[in-house]
Amino acid sequence: MSSLSATQGLLALNAGSSSLKFALYDAASLAPLCRGGVTAIKVQDQPARFSAKGETAAALLAGEGPAPDVDHEGAARWLIGAIGERLAALPLAAVGHRVVHGGAEFDRPVLVTPEILQRLAALAPLAPSHQPHNLAPIRSLLESLPELPQIACFDTAFHRTQPRLAQLFPLPRAFAERGVLRYGFHGLSYQFIAEELRRQGVAHAQGRTIVAHLGHGASLCAMRGLESVATTMGFTALDGLMMGTRSGAIDPGLLLHLMMQEGYSPNDVHALLYERSGLLGVSGVSDDLRALEENASTAAEEAMALFAYRAAREIGSLASALNGLDLIVFTAGVGENSPAMRARISSYLGYLGLALDEEANAANAQRISAPSSRIEALMLPTNEEAVIAEAVRALLRNC
Repeated sequence: MSSLSATQGLLALNAGSSSLKFALYDAASLAPLCRGGVTAIKVQDQPARFSAKGETAAALLAGEGPAPDVDHEGAARWLIGAIGERLAALPLAAVGHRVVHGGAEFDRPVLVTPEILQRLAALAPLAPSHQPHNLAPIRSLLESLPELPQIACFDTAFHRTQPRLAQLFPLPRAFAERGVLRYGFHGLSYQFIAEELRRQGVAHAQGRTIVAHLGHGASLCAMRGLESVATTMGFTALDGLMMGTRSGAIDPGLLLHLMMQEGYSPNDVHALLYERSGLLGVSGVSDDLRALEENASTAAEEAMALFAYRAAREIGSLASALNGLDLIVFTAGVGENSPAMRARISSYLGYLGLALDEEANAANAQRISAPSSRIEALMLPTNEEAVIAEAVRALLRNC
């Protein structure tokens, strides 16, 4: 399948816990045609909603949306059906999917077959809040449109360049031998930023770089030569930074205490760490930084301060892994849109030589470090769907 036509489309899907984001591209040129998503999927007391913007958005919006109670599989079927009916002149050549966990086996995009899907489903316990939702649209389309090529692109793949010491846990060797390793996540985002830094010819990009993917889920990646050498997430996407509702790194002895002394079940601990902690848990107000920045409560302020403090501590750890720091890049929802949080985190990093340009930071400029700063600081928007589309096109051309 080496030839792709400008009359075909490539669809990139990014399934979250309660959403299905998409981006539609011209298959030959990868020119973006439309992006949007179905949100509030299976959210209590909220109907699912469809939104879209871009060149072909009007056609997609000209009709009924998905059922209010649609699940992820149903949302994928509805979206593919809407594209087929409302954009009939642009048949899909393939669909690419973000899949959070590829384990040690999948280190590059792969054409999904029923057997591959089964192997990916076996990794669901390692990413229980993500993997099942990522795989639901794939499963649905394999059943309804088995002839449509589907390509899985993995968040873990970017981090397979990490040295062995960065992947190991201090546990008995048998655990590593059966795949209990630090995998890392947000790899599609980090890959986009690495390629963007290369494309722009950023002066320090080939040196010691830390990328801060700060969103509802948050992590950091240390790069040397634009390849991952260390990251804050580990065996699961629960490790590392404080997040919207996830705790990030936490004393394992505390978890033993909760189960052995306070009667928490494993399911109770799961819900606590994944759904009730982070910004939401500390603030008691919201998991959305925008809401906290508008809230005058002491608890909201403490939650934001803790988020920045934990991020700065982890930046220090990764700077040690890099033996210094030349460049820091802020990206994702918080990293791209919150000058206040970027300033909070940067205020801890003066010892590394970072000086922020307050006006540039407030204006969301690309370069936010001051001319006197020894470390360059940038704000770059990420685009995971673009990475997926490029991977799909490359794989199809090589088939």
